[in-house]
Amino acid sequence: MNVLTKYIVKEILKGSLIAILLLLTLFNLFTFSDELKDLGKGHYGLKEIFSYLALTSPRVFYELMPSSALLGSLFILGAMGNNRELIAMRAAGLSVLGIIKAVMLAGAILVVISIAVGEFVAPLTERTAQMIKSTAQNEQVSMNYRYGLWLREGGKFINVRQIIDDGHLADISIYELDDQRRLRQSVHADKATFLKDQQWKLEGIRQSQISTEQMAASAQSEQVWKSSIAPDLLKVVVISPDNMSLYDLAMYIDFLKENHQKSQSFELAFWGRVVNPLVTFIMLLVSAPFVIGVKRGVSVGGRMMVGVIIGMGFNIFDKIVGHMGLIYDLNPPLMAFLPSLIVLGLALFAMRRVQ
Repeated sequence: MNVLTKYIVKEILKGSLIAILLLLTLFNLFTFSDELKDLGKGHYGLKEIFSYLALTSPRVFYELMPSSALLGSLFILGAMGNNRELIAMRAAGLSVLGIIKAVMLAGAILVVISIAVGEFVAPLTERTAQMIKSTAQNEQVSMNYRYGLWLREGGKFINVRQIIDDGHLADISIYELDDQRRLRQSVHADKATFLKDQQWKLEGIRQSQISTEQMAASAQSEQVWKSSIAPDLLKVVVISPDNMSLYDLAMYIDFLKENHQKSQSFELAFWGRVVNPLVTFIMLLVSAPFVIGVKRGVSVGGRMMVGVIIGMGFNIFDKIVGHMGLIYDLNPPLMAFLPSLIVLGLALFAMRRVQ
C-alpha cells in the first residue's frame, strides 16, 4: 500500500467516524425525546431511559454504517477535490481506479467493524435494552434471559421458553405457590394459544399437585387457562430480528418452518443482514465517481445534502421493495438484494463515465 492510498484510507475512516458519531447523536436525541413520553410509567425513569439509549446504540451504529460511509466519503473526497488534492494525486500517477480502490479498502475496514458490532455486540445489548424497558414499565415481567421469559401473576410464576408470536407460545411452565410461599402446583404445557377474554388454550399438559403429605401427577390433552397476561404484554418481548444474530435468525427460521409458521419477515431480515456489508461498499462506490466527476467549488453543505438524499432515497426504496415482497410473498433473497443491485449498477455506470 503506497503513501497516497494510506492517506485516502485514513481520511475516509476519519470522515466516516465523524459522520456516524453525528448521526448516532442525532438519532439518540430523537429517541430520547420519544422515550420521555413514557417517563414515569411504572418504574421507567431517566436512569432507565439513558440505559436504554446506551444499549440500543450498537444496533443503531450497525444500521447507520452505510449512510455514514456515504456521508464521510462525500465529505472527505469533496474536500480533497476542492483543495486540488485529487488532481495532484492523479498527476502523481494514481488513477481514478486507484482512488476508488483506496476508498473500497477503507470500506472493507468499516465492514469488518460493522459485522463485529452487528453480530456479536448489538443482539445482546438490544435484548438487554428491551428487557430493561419492559421490566421497568410492567411489573409482571420479571426477567428474560437464556432460560426464557419469566412472568408473575399473583402467587403464580410463569416461564415461557418460546414465543412464536404475541398470541402463540410454546414450552410453558406454571408454578403456583401457597400462602407460605411453598410450591403447591406445577403445570407444563407444550403449547398455548390466546383465545379471548383473558383465556388461553393449553395443549399437551402435564401437571403435579404437591403437598406436605404427597405428590400427584396427571396429564391431559388440553384445557383452558384463565390469565390476565395478555398478548399486548408479550409484544414488548416478542422475538425481533433486531435482537438476533445471523445464526439466531437462521435457527429461528428453521424452527418456524418446522412448525409451519410464517417466516418471510425473518427471512427478509436474514438476507438484509447478509446484504448489509454490500450496501456499505455500494454507498462508497456511489460517492467516489460523483465527487471525482463534478467540478471543484461545490460547497460542503451541497455535498452533505446530496449524501442525505441518496442515503434516504436508498433506505426508502429498500423498505418499499421489502414490504412489497412481504405483501406479495416474493422471494426474500431477491427482495433483499434487488435494491442494492440496482444502485450498484447505477454506480458502476457513473464510474465508467468518469473514467
